[in-house]
Amino acid sequence: MDMKAFSLEGKIALVTGASYGIGFAIAKGMAAAGATIVFNDIKQELVDKGLAAYKEAGIDAHGYVCDVTDEDAVNALVKKVEEEVGVIDILVNNAGIIKRIPMLEMSAKDFRQVIDVDLNAPFIVAKAVIPSMIKKGHGKIINICSMMSELGRETVSAYAAAKGGLKMLTRNIASEYGEHNIQCNGIGPGYIATPQTAPLRERQPDGSRHPFDQFIIAKTPAARWGEAEDLAGPAVFLASDASNFVNGHILYVDGGILAYIGKQP
Repeated sequence: MDMKAFSLEGKIALVTGASYGIGFAIAKGMAAAGATIVFNDIKQELVDKGLAAYKEAGIDAHGYVCDVTDEDAVNALVKKVEEEVGVIDILVNNAGIIKRIPMLEMSAKDFRQVIDVDLNAPFIVAKAVIPSMIKKGHGKIINICSMMSELGRETVSAYAAAKGGLKMLTRNIASEYGEHNIQCNGIGPGYIATPQTAPLRERQPDGSRHPFDQFIIAKTPAARWGEAEDLAGPAVFLASDASNFVNGHILYVDGGILAYIGKQP
C-alpha cells in the first residue's frame, strides 16, 4: 500500500468552530498531514485567539467570522474562502453546543437552539461546499457526532436528538453524493479531557476522584478520558484518500465505552 494515501498535501480543510478544543486538535492533525487550514468562529475575538494559537503551533491558518446557522453568511464564507484560499476539499462540521437541562425544565427555544447549531448548521455548511466538490470530482465531509448519536442520558435531550439526527444526515449525504466521489463520515468522540470538562476531573478534598470522573473511568475499558489529540488520527484518515471506500460510517473514538456493558458489581 502507498502510504502517501494518508497525506493531505495540497488539500484545503474547513474546520468549523476550530478556535480551540476538539476542532483545534483535529485541524492541527490535518495541518501536520499537509492540509491548509481554514476555520471560523462566531466572534472576531475567538477568531483572533484561534489565529494566535495556530501561529504558536507553527500553522498558517485562515480564520473567518461566521455564524454557521446563518445560510446566507455560510454561503458568503464559502465563496470568500474559494476566492482567497481555494476550493474546499475537506469539511469538518465541528461547531456545536450542549445545554444540560432536564427535559421537563427545558424550553422549546433552548431545544431549538441546540438543534440549530448541532444539526441544521452541518446541513447548511455541507450544502454550501458540496457543489464545488462535485465540480472538482472529490470531497470529504466529516461530521462530529457523539456517543449521544447512539445513547440517551439525563439532561441532554436536545443534544442527543441533534447528534442522532447528525448521524442520519451523515448517512444520507453519503447516499446522495457517493457517486460523485464524495465521502461523508462521522466521528463520535467519547468523554474528552478539555478545559470545559476539567471541573469534572478535579480531585476531591479527600483525594478521591470526582463522582462523574469515577463513573467515566469505570465505564471506559481504556480506563481514562480521551485527549483531544486522540481524534486527530481518525480525522486525518477520514479526510485522506486512504478512506475513499469508507462512506456513511460513524467512527466512535470512545476508549471502548459503546462496546462495554460495565463491570459486574
